[in-house]
Amino acid sequence: MHVDMEFWTEVRRQVLVEGLSKRGAVKKYKIGWHTLDKILSLEEPPGYQQKQARPKPKIEAFLPIIAEILTADQKAPRKQRHSAKRIFERLRDEHEFTGGYTIVKDAVREWKHSQKEVFLPLTHRPGEAQMDWGFAKVSIRGHTEPVKVAIFVLTLPYSGAVFCQVFHRECTESFQEGHARAFEFFGGVPWRISYDNSKVAIAKILGSRDRKLTREFLRLQSHYLFAEHFCLVRRPNEKGHVERLVEYARGNFLVPVPVVDSLEELNEKLLAQCHADLEKQSRGKSTNKRLLLEEERSAFLGLPARAFEARRITQAAVSSQSLVRFDRNSYSVPTKYAHRKVTVVAAVDEVRFVFGDRLIARHRRCWEKEQFFYQPIHYLRLLERKPGGLDFAKPVDQWQLPKCFGILRRRLEASDEKHGTRFYIRVLRLLERRSLSQLTDAVEYALDIDVIDPSSIRVILEHRQERPAELFSLDGRPQLKTFNVETTDVSAYAALLSAR
Repeated sequence: MHVDMEFWTEVRRQVLVEGLSKRGAVKKYKIGWHTLDKILSLEEPPGYQQKQARPKPKIEAFLPIIAEILTADQKAPRKQRHSAKRIFERLRDEHEFTGGYTIVKDAVREWKHSQKEVFLPLTHRPGEAQMDWGFAKVSIRGHTEPVKVAIFVLTLPYSGAVFCQVFHRECTESFQEGHARAFEFFGGVPWRISYDNSKVAIAKILGSRDRKLTREFLRLQSHYLFAEHFCLVRRPNEKGHVERLVEYARGNFLVPVPVVDSLEELNEKLLAQCHADLEKQSRGKSTNKRLLLEEERSAFLGLPARAFEARRITQAAVSSQSLVRFDRNSYSVPTKYAHRKVTVVAAVDEVRFVFGDRLIARHRRCWEKEQFFYQPIHYLRLLERKPGGLDFAKPVDQWQLPKCFGILRRRLEASDEKHGTRFYIRVLRLLERRSLSQLTDAVEYALDIDVIDPSSIRVILEHRQERPAELFSLDGRPQLKTFNVETTDVSAYAALLSAR
């Protein structure tokens, strides 16, 4: 079975997008029908012109020397390159130049103009997109200073539509999440997207156009089936439209510096601004962006039926304190998994921890550093064996429980000085299977009837979760109406009571 992601993506694109027949795919890629089925499922006339350049007898012989100096400057540090004045001085002192400074300055300017790159205007076909990152500062309430955020921008040059979202950092999961949101916003998938040479998408540059792509980029591409185009190294002009749109988004959507409670709130505002921007008309276009986008959708690939999961997967070890260090922060997992290897599944808003095929913990994602995140329930199993640590354990130090739990603890410790704390922790462990509101309800009822041992509280909790018996209806069952069930005569039990 082929497991190479690049091969998998190529086969899917050729058959599902490019129109290669299944028989052709089997023959071209030398794979079986069963293998192929598995792969497929899972853009005035010039005025006066001088016919002949005026002769420059004094500078003519020195032009090659000037070109040699300026060419060598391209490899020198920027702050240690020749000025026109310094070239004039060298020509005068080292080469017996008798001309003036002005003609040297003109020669230097002319050489530099001749070296500037000239670009071709590009045509953009419907369904082509460009993607790039930018950066900006955002004020988040609760932070003392503005926070630097990454701006994800995906544009459609044909219609001029732009999609913009902000993330805490430029990384794999942000890259994937940005694409998923953009495709939902545009109502389809562009058939080709242009990128710069980001490490998120490229594992290795093999040549001017050849790239070895990362597995997570290939997973995104295999899901949405778009074609990729990467610019030449240090040639962002190949996607100049989005380069300008990053500045456009930052200058129009993020000025003045936004003040928000969270990035989620800011992204909702950005989404509304992107919708409002569709009503504008780009220069040189016949109508507004919204109508052009509707026209452009005919060139899009359809959105997959199954949603894409934007995430990054890595392995990590659980410490002796039942903490997993990921992305410069530490997250707790149940103590039974201490000293083991777990799989970390990181999305932009949460981090999940998996052992084998079992989800063992999930936390809200933190994008700061050197923070610790505990879930008290993860440590109750250990505390039951070491109840003396209950008042000193950091994971439960800031745990705010309803008032009834404090009353329960005091009663348990008063009734059994030796084991009362352990019994209290045993009650708390019921939170491993039930919600806090359900356990609170059971504890309050137990206190009301003065039954406080853990086993009784567990029974109360389970009993309250049972569904009441429903009345049996004879509607729709005419055959049962002929049966007569006699009413039980309970008078016979009176003899038992009188015997006492």
